[in-house]
This record gives sequence, structure tokens and C-alpha cells, in this order.
Amino acid sequence: MEAIDNDFLLQDRLQKIRSMNELYDLEHNAYVSFSGGKDSTALHHLIDEALPGNKIPRVYINTGIEYRKVVAFVERERERDERIKIIMPQKNIRQILEEYGYPFKSKEHSLYLSVYQHSGPGKTVNRYLHRDNSRFQCPDKLRYQFTSTFPLKVSNKCCYKIKKDVAAKWQEANEKTITITGMRATEGGLRTTLKGCTIFDEGQLKKFHPLQPLEDEFIEWYIKERNIQLCELYYPPFNFQRTGCKGCPYAVDLQKQLDIMSAYMPEERRQCEKIWGPVYKEYRRIHYRLETTLFDDM
Repeated sequence: MEAIDNDFLLQDRLQKIRSMNELYDLEHNAYVSFSGGKDSTALHHLIDEALPGNKIPRVYINTGIEYRKVVAFVERERERDERIKIIMPQKNIRQILEEYGYPFKSKEHSLYLSVYQHSGPGKTVNRYLHRDNSRFQCPDKLRYQFTSTFPLKVSNKCCYKIKKDVAAKWQEANEKTITITGMRATEGGLRTTLKGCTIFDEGQLKKFHPLQPLEDEFIEWYIKERNIQLCELYYPPFNFQRTGCKGCPYAVDLQKQLDIMSAYMPEERRQCEKIWGPVYKEYRRIHYRLETTLFDDM
């Protein structure tokens, strides 16, 4: 029964991609946001299965804080697939953090705290601090940050400046009006607010999320069924569930990620401490997400 259900989901997604191509000419108007992670790799293959021989570009942004093994995986894929494009931001992560501020806890929390730091208390901030029965309410443990004495400059703009703005410039320069992503609602955060797999702006299709309704179980099944090779970080001894920017303070399992890096990628572990140091220091001080012990030989 499980295989039947997965086969049904697969045919549904393949047909969805084909119908979207017929309606919006994805082969000429779209590009795939390719991270080198599990979902985007599965999406890469799913699109090829739906649209054999397509020339849709796969765009990877090497931010400078990508795991080295992910970068190596993408570069190997590019050697045998000319559709994969690797681009880089003009500013490095240190410049962006200094100019805009550090990420803390989540994009939502960082946004509201940034608003407070720039404009003081207001309706938007008060709703976040006092809203009841909402998953986007400020945790009691972090309310102290909404005071004039909290010294750390916080912002949600890190992802935008080092990834999304860079992608937008490439998209405009290459006349691609549609972004295809591997986003899924079950990943959590703002992704849970996705109501469907398409986003329109003034009647124009802007984003297409073919994997939006799919669960982890289907992604695992599809990868195994099609014998898709992932970046080695997803296999022992690393066993990552997700990749993305290494050491990102938004990661709920941040301590686990850092522990894996300590064991197998100590240089990258040290890099994380240097980049995200002020956030890590505060996490440890308030016993939030990170253990109090520092990485050896920093």
C-alpha cells in the first residue's frame, strides 16, 4: 500500500510539473534554485523525469559559508551537467553581518527584533511579544532582548543579502521570471504558511514549489527508488538531515551540527565560531540551543 501511495504522489507531481510547463513555459521562463541539498537534488531529478531533455538552469549560490562537501558535490554535478550554474555574492558574510546584523533564533524573531532596534516598540512588535496561542509569539526566554540594554545588532536580512538578492540579480540578467524551488510545507518556519505550490504577483507566476505538499517519507522513497546520489554529508558518518549555511544560528539542531563538525570537520567548526561568535556566545550565556562548553583549541 505504501508503494502504491508513493507512486500515486509521484505521478501527481510529474503531471503538475508538465501542466505548469504547458501553461507557463517553464523551459524558457524558469530556473531551479539549487542548494545541493536533499530536497533540491530530488527536485532536480523530478523535473528531468517530468520534462526529459529540458534546459532549465539549476542555479547554486556559493555564499562562502557552504559546507565544503556540498560545494564539492555541486561542482562534480556541474562537470556532467552544464545546466548547473554557480554564482557568488559580491559581499561576504562578515560584511553583511556587520552592516545589517546577526540572525538570532529564527527569521521571524530576527525580523521583529530588528524592527524594535530600529523603531522601538510599536504594534508589530507588541503583537509578537503579547500575542496568545501563536507559534510566532516571542518565547519568554528571549523577551529580555526587547530592551535598550541588549547589545547585539540583530537582523533577518542575512539570507536575503547573501542568497535571495544575488539570485534575483542573476534572474533579471538572464530574463527568467519564475523561480522553481524545493520548498516543502513540512520543513517548518514560514514554510508552514504555504497554501499551495504556486505564488503569483499581479497575475504573473513568480514561484513554483513542486514539492510543497510532500512529506519526508516520499522524498526518502523517491531518492531510494531512483537511486539518486546525494552529497556525502547525508550518509554515515555525518548523517545530516539538512545542510544549508554551516553553523547557521537558525538551526534548531545547531549543537548536533557543531558536534558533527567537531568530529569530522574541525576547520569548518572553527570557522563557524568566528563567523557566528557573538550569537553563539549569547546562546551559551542564556543556555539556549548550545551547550556552555566551548570548542577546544579555538
